[in-house]
Amino acid sequence: MSPLLFGLAVLPLCLTPGVSFTLVTDRVLATGVRAGLAVIAGTTCGLLTHALLAGLGLSALVMRSASAFLIVKLVGAVYLVAIGLQALRASTKPVPAVGSPPTGRSDLLQGYLGNVLNPKAAAIYLTLAPQFLDRTHPLLPQLMLLSAAHVAVAAGWLLSWTAVVHLSSRTLRTPRFRTTMSRVAGLVLITLGLQSVLHKIS
Repeated sequence: MSPLLFGLAVLPLCLTPGVSFTLVTDRVLATGVRAGLAVIAGTTCGLLTHALLAGLGLSALVMRSASAFLIVKLVGAVYLVAIGLQALRASTKPVPAVGSPPTGRSDLLQGYLGNVLNPKAAAIYLTLAPQFLDRTHPLLPQLMLLSAAHVAVAAGWLLSWTAVVHLSSRTLRTPRFRTTMSRVAGLVLITLGLQSVLHKIS
């Protein structure tokens, strides 16, 4: 029952629009479903990485060290701002046809880094996950099982959203709308990055 309950616990977090949601929306509109699937795959790999690091105690080390945590937070924030600026820059160029070859960006890598550089994702496995663990059994296998439930919930939601965006292609894939969404996505990512830094400073 623990994986199921953990999945229900992280469901509200997965439904809250964030980096992965924004990246999936932007890439599906810009390139197509395949790009969105690559971002989702990267996101799920990031979740599994957090679970593995937590199981090995590395994430705990980062969370306990104020300087290490700050470094991870700043690196993640800089990355979000960078891809946000990249999206804004792309919105000033002619909109490529949907399904066109990738523009050189690695959608899988973007999805992975967007998740693995997010300290909030690490915090899930250091604060929420322990509530579902049995300390009399090895922790790593349990954490990986919980992460499988997390992956199922997160991927299920992002796949559903990908389908919505794809099925609404007539409206969502017009050059004007895609340019607007690219700008919105860029601003959202930049805001998330700056908010992460400002929250830490305050």
